[in-house]
Amino acid sequence: MENKKNFYTKDEFKELQAWFEAQNLPESMQVDKATYIPNLKETVLRLLDQAKVCHDNPKMQGCLILLEHIKQKLEE
Repeated sequence: MENKKNFYTKDEFKELQAWFEAQNLPESMQVDKATYIPNLKETVLRLLDQAKVCHDNPKMQGCLILLEHIKQKLEE
């Protein structure tokens, strides 16, 4: 998935959700220089809840972009 997409399909969202559900997430994470998440599991759950509602709204992609950044960091 690209960060510059205008929207995510329901299938793309479900794929992202399934990926996170299969992970053993650390307690916290430094995503990048400016983004520290002290409770990663809770944050991911809340971001997924928000993404479920707004995955197809181009103006509400922040939650999906952050989820993609977290995923990318976990894959490193």
